[in-house]
Amino acid sequence: MALLRARQRIGKYRIVGRIASGPLADVYRAQDTIQKIKVALKIPKSDNGSGHEEFLHEVQVATRLRHPNILSVLNASYIDEHFVIAMELGDESLADRVERRISNARALDLAGQALASLAHAHEHKIIHCDIKPENFILFPGNQLKLADFGFAKFNLRTLKASGSGTIDYIAPEQAMGRPKFQSDVFSLGLVIYRLLSGTLPEWPFEWPLAGHEKLAARVRPELIEVLKKAIQLDPKLRYRDAVQMQAAFKKTLSQARKQKRVKPKNLTRRGTAWRQMQWREFQRHFKSELETRHQCRRCEGPVSESMQCCPWCGFDNPARGCESRMPATCPRCERGVKNDWNYCSWCYGPGFVEEASRSYPDRRYSSRCDNQRCGGRLMPFMRYCPWCRKKVRRVWKLKGSRHRCKACNWGIARDYWHYCAWCREPVKRE
Repeated sequence: MALLRARQRIGKYRIVGRIASGPLADVYRAQDTIQKIKVALKIPKSDNGSGHEEFLHEVQVATRLRHPNILSVLNASYIDEHFVIAMELGDESLADRVERRISNARALDLAGQALASLAHAHEHKIIHCDIKPENFILFPGNQLKLADFGFAKFNLRTLKASGSGTIDYIAPEQAMGRPKFQSDVFSLGLVIYRLLSGTLPEWPFEWPLAGHEKLAARVRPELIEVLKKAIQLDPKLRYRDAVQMQAAFKKTLSQARKQKRVKPKNLTRRGTAWRQMQWREFQRHFKSELETRHQCRRCEGPVSESMQCCPWCGFDNPARGCESRMPATCPRCERGVKNDWNYCSWCYGPGFVEEASRSYPDRRYSSRCDNQRCGGRLMPFMRYCPWCRKKVRRVWKLKGSRHRCKACNWGIARDYWHYCAWCREPVKRE
């Protein structure tokens, strides 16, 4: 069928825009005009009803699986001779999310949810056959849901299938038309490996795989062994299904938590306890003023988007890639920006494509630009005016601290910081 246009109606659904287009179907963002909810519509490209068996199969399989981490099919019907599947509408796919910085805790949580969804499918004797980041959808609250059961197979005593799946994540035996529960385990092992290391391993999958150093720096050796067992070329050496892999994953995390509760005798001598206590005390005094809601990419100390460097370890742009509370992101420094700004106020970034003609109020505005022709509103610790790009000459003070950096004269938390967060000047305590 021809592509649907924005505001076009199909049954009770009004098209908002297209999300994705594949070889067999198009996916649209739409509004249910009766129930007043946003949905995702999956519509096959072929108008020939004989070619809809795969989509009917997807609906039937998804309907059998009721789980918080599996995407629900809200409705499936023929509308104007088109087969239309209405599903829950998420925010983005896991494939989009892994392209940005993600904390260890968040990555492990998403990995656990992915395992839970696949384990539920395996418990119902269903092999997904197309496990990849694109088929995991993120919803508000960081809830992850497994989607697209079009290639799914019911496990029988002898099971044959085409070598369907995505080549980057497909298990060797599945590529030869013999999918097993272990095939899904292999694919999910690669997905979690990429989620934690930022790298997708390639054939021949010989250890240590690409990205192993980063993985080893982020997770415990026991978890690496779980992934290593999942990504074995021989299916007999892997976990028999996702249920067994999930049990091993949970056991590893449980052991890690128990070991964290045991405080080594030399903890105070190493400075770990003191550093955590210092960060908590700093947050108690300055979190609201500085909006230090993020963690440094190197030392994991509390930082804000406006900081040019980490005040604890001096790392450049420490919050880069964080989940901003702003509605948009600067393509240059990846800090949050507002839709009505003309420029990035943190990095002197280039002009933005105009996204809104209206002006948005914000209680964080507390000053005005020195440029008399502009007079634009400024937030604390802005380096450049977001309206006219003029460098801010104002000396920003830090409420709750009387100390200033000797180099840039901006306010600093001298009793806590090792570096000025605005110019990277070392902080000397008297």
